[in-house]
Amino acid sequence: MQLEIITPEENIYSGEVEMINLPGSDGFFGLLNGHAPLVSTLKAGDIKITENGSEKTFTVKGGVVEVNNNKVIVLAE
Repeated sequence: MQLEIITPEENIYSGEVEMINLPGSDGFFGLLNGHAPLVSTLKAGDIKITENGSEKTFTVKGGVVEVNNNKVIVLAE
């Protein structure tokens, strides 16, 4: 699935990923390819992504995530 992580200052990530773990306001949740459409708020924490078998971590102060048609957009603080 396609992922974009955007802050007010810059686009910090854009690419194809296998899995995403996000710090939702009500707890952590994961996204895989084919996930149902979703909009959720995020709390401060780490976004962990898996791409090509390796894991990357991005720390955010909060934000919003939208999932639709295998495209995930994170608007982060």
